[in-house]
Amino acid sequence: MAEPARVHDVAIVGLGPTGATLANLLGAAGLSVLVLEKEGGIFPLPRAIHFDGEVLRILQAAGLREPALAIARAGEQGMHFVNAAGETMLIRGGTAALGPHGCANNYYFHQPELEAVLRAGLARYPGVQLRLRHEVVGVAQDEDAATLTVRNLDDGQTAAVHARFVVGCDGARSPVRQHMGSRMVDLGLKQPWLVFDVVLEEDVALPTHTVQHCDPARPMTYCNVVGRRRRWEIMVLPDDDRDAMVQPAALWRMVAPWVRPDQARLERAAIYTFHSVIAEGWRRGRLLLAGDACHQTPPFLGQGMCAGLRDAANLAWKLEAVLKHGAPPALLDSYESERAPHVRALIELAVRLGNIIQTTDPELAAQRDARFRSAQPEIFELPPQLLGAGAFDTTPGTPAGRPFPQPRLDDGRLLDELLGRRSAVIGRAGALAAAAPATAERWRRAGAIVIDRPDTLLDRWLQAHEAQAVILRPDRYIVGVARTGTDLDRISQYLPVAP
Repeated sequence: MAEPARVHDVAIVGLGPTGATLANLLGAAGLSVLVLEKEGGIFPLPRAIHFDGEVLRILQAAGLREPALAIARAGEQGMHFVNAAGETMLIRGGTAALGPHGCANNYYFHQPELEAVLRAGLARYPGVQLRLRHEVVGVAQDEDAATLTVRNLDDGQTAAVHARFVVGCDGARSPVRQHMGSRMVDLGLKQPWLVFDVVLEEDVALPTHTVQHCDPARPMTYCNVVGRRRRWEIMVLPDDDRDAMVQPAALWRMVAPWVRPDQARLERAAIYTFHSVIAEGWRRGRLLLAGDACHQTPPFLGQGMCAGLRDAANLAWKLEAVLKHGAPPALLDSYESERAPHVRALIELAVRLGNIIQTTDPELAAQRDARFRSAQPEIFELPPQLLGAGAFDTTPGTPAGRPFPQPRLDDGRLLDELLGRRSAVIGRAGALAAAAPATAERWRRAGAIVIDRPDTLLDRWLQAHEAQAVILRPDRYIVGVARTGTDLDRISQYLPVAP
């Protein structure tokens, strides 16, 4: 009699940063995970170069904070917008000071090094299996499981694999998304740019900060990446010969004001079209999408990879709650409703920034410059980290749906080192003791850690918000704040538990 086919908890299609982060978080939860990747190894050339403080906190949740810090540098100098006359119009500031997530707010890195950190992390989990050189060629699902037809690219053989849920982290052309039929909504920017990466071979007097060269004759971006790596992004104009642009002689002419070919080694030059799109339908039954499979943003904010890792963090705790703790599968419907509004706001802001940078009409550029000189510039602050409707209290006037800060506690630990990847109830002892017995039982069933003696900084947070208690989700977003015992009983209902 044949053995029954194994059903994995989760199959992840794609082992880029989003898929690898999700696999680490699910592996840490003790779930069985199968990762399918059609490539045989890490793509060796630069791609993403920036992540923010919340992403480092996500990597911390995956147990990879120190390895990630070892391959990154804090972005202390910010981003300067400079016009054709060399005038600095706007500075989006950077700092190495600790931000709300217990780290700097911005980091630069070399993507192959981060991917190596993420893949090494997976080796910690016997429940996580990798199959490289395996391509998904078919997708199906029924009431019990999803089934993927997978081709081994080394021998051409196909086989079926089964999982309770499948997450397509398979990039902009996502076969999983195509099977789901999720529509991509265009948010208005589609522009080719030449991306030119070099490694300096001697010291060169280049800016330590990022520069947006808002010159209508040739918009460009310069990035100090990490170590000796530097990047120029060069807008492709309508009359450009794209084949000629990527030839070494042409490349070096375009960056001649800053660096010579005897001072640096060309690592990569390629033309990419920057897109601004977001999917409608991140879940169809047992199939879900994350990262570039469901949204793509122009790089002007450095938030493309960040958005994918936020997807992974949001989805990981919900999959764990459903698969391991019996929470209703409907919890997964809150994934898109929570994440999509923030992703859309980031894309729209990146498009606005792109419109400023990409101005090629001299008259419009002169008007733009005049606005900045008159101290009436456009506002380009990042949208607040606020979830859309989902698994948290929606009472107006509270910080619910926002990330809780990560202070360093009185004992020297960062908050998340104490909380782990659990829900948390933090409050004054009297308020917690007065909670209804059913509420305390719900905390227990949700696996929440209860802290009834908040240390100095946690106590200050409660005072600042006139709160007796706060409840946090495993992804460190605030479920709700309680100012009364009734509040505490009410907001505890948002912690998902088995019916």
